[in-house]
Amino acid sequence: MALKATIFKVDLSISDMDKHYYADHALTIARHPSESDKRMMLRIIAFAFNAHEQLEFTKGLSDVDTPDLWQKNYSGEIELWIELGQPSEQRIKKGCNQAVQMMVYSYDNNAFDEWWKKEQNALNMRKNLTITTVSETTIEQLADLVERQMQIQVTIQDGQAWFSVNNQTIEVSLNKVKEV
Repeated sequence: MALKATIFKVDLSISDMDKHYYADHALTIARHPSESDKRMMLRIIAFAFNAHEQLEFTKGLSDVDTPDLWQKNYSGEIELWIELGQPSEQRIKKGCNQAVQMMVYSYDNNAFDEWWKKEQNALNMRKNLTITTVSETTIEQLADLVERQMQIQVTIQDGQAWFSVNNQTIEVSLNKVKEV
């Protein structure tokens, strides 16, 4: 019998002073059996930094035709395509061709460094692609706080974020490896 996704309920309160975006999001996250707490928290980080009323999680690992998150406009056009990890060049090409903007969020570790060395020349040609890393230590700290029901308050100012989970605050810094 196949393993089923684990459901997480997250009340995410975002105060983004850089974008003047202030909203609460009641998120239901279906975590695929092969997905770790670290990867799930990276999805939440990507959501928080790109928060919009139309940004949503997709089936992610369960559906190879969709990204981890995307934002569509009212006519169904993909405005933002977000992938996690180190996607293949073909996957990035697909996202860049189908969306106005594409973003990749990854852990800042040796695997990313090797991937970036291999793919850098081809990816630098993509004009609508942004690649961002987050410290693996930061992700591990956030993953240690994961519960099935979470209340997370995020404050973003001057490109820095503070995630408050279970009365613990963790600073999250993004490293922009490639910007649009």
